Amino acid sequence: MPKPDPLLVDSYDYDLPSHLIASRPAEPKDSAKLLVYDRNTGSITHTVFREILNFVPQTYAVILNDTKVIKARIFGQKESGGKVELLINSPLPQNRFLVYIRGRVKEGTKLFFENGLQATVVQLHEDGTRTVQFSRHNRTLDFPALHELLEEIGHVPLPPYIKREDTEADAQDYQTLFAQKIGAVAAPTASLHFTDALFHKMQQQYETYYVTLHVGAGTFKPVEAANIKDHVMHSEFYEIPEATRKIIDSKKKILAVGTTVTRTVEYYVRKHLPNGQSDLFLHPQNPPQRVDALLTNFHLPKSTLLMLVASFTGLEKALEIYHEAIEEEYHFFSYGDAMLIL
Repeated sequence: MPKPDPLLVDSYDYDLPSHLIASRPAEPKDSAKLLVYDRNTGSITHTVFREILNFVPQTYAVILNDTKVIKARIFGQKESGGKVELLINSPLPQNRFLVYIRGRVKEGTKLFFENGLQATVVQLHEDGTRTVQFSRHNRTLDFPALHELLEEIGHVPLPPYIKREDTEADAQDYQTLFAQKIGAVAAPTASLHFTDALFHKMQQQYETYYVTLHVGAGTFKPVEAANIKDHVMHSEFYEIPEATRKIIDSKKKILAVGTTVTRTVEYYVRKHLPNGQSDLFLHPQNPPQRVDALLTNFHLPKSTLLMLVASFTGLEKALEIYHEAIEEEYHFFSYGDAMLIL
């Protein structure tokens, strides 16, 4: 059988039985399965997440993403009465917002939501996104004011493959224990497995640092090009505090908790900018230069996230690990089980 070509998107495909797509997190969260792959020995170990500290050397620094998921999904109607669903993606300059809208709209269309919230469509974009401006009682809303309203009327933006409505439990389950900076519309899911006790234990045993990367809806966007080099990567706002930059600039080994942390650290290593828009696309021909170990979940077929995993392991090994995880009945995607690559 010929080797899969790491530049072809189709090489990153695999069959996943639908019952292995997690619709809710493990209970308790640290009882999720954990697959540990050691690149030095080639060994795969099957364990549970609460054992993770037994595998990560204490010489490592741990970097986490402190972004906070907003209730970014809102339901409303057009002036005509037609229903619309709007998903906020990211703020833009001049109190405008990049959004996705389910329902036909054109420039100038007004949308009406609960509690007097209105949105006016300002611009349509070829990639399916829209620029809108929000207002309430004839006053334009900035991001803090909009966020306050979203807390009242918004819904947790569960990923499209979770086929159910969000519940009150999701407001906690789809948020990390250390979420601080509002702005994400998807959770940095590798961090969702920590319980208070396990997280506290990790902080006692390891130097822990934070970056902020506001995960956008583009993280779920499929790669539509046949060759991964033709894919235009989405960009997301990031910020790295000075203490974290010092660790990245040092020789200390780093465990990145999640693909978002990995992309943030690796973008900084290449650009040396403390904040901005990261559009880094990691894949087997653009591997990590600084991150030594990765904690992550199991990702969608043909996704940039699976390509990022393959940038650590190589494509063939990534597919081999995924097939073994399927055989072992691991749960996949945002609420699913975890993998540690050492």
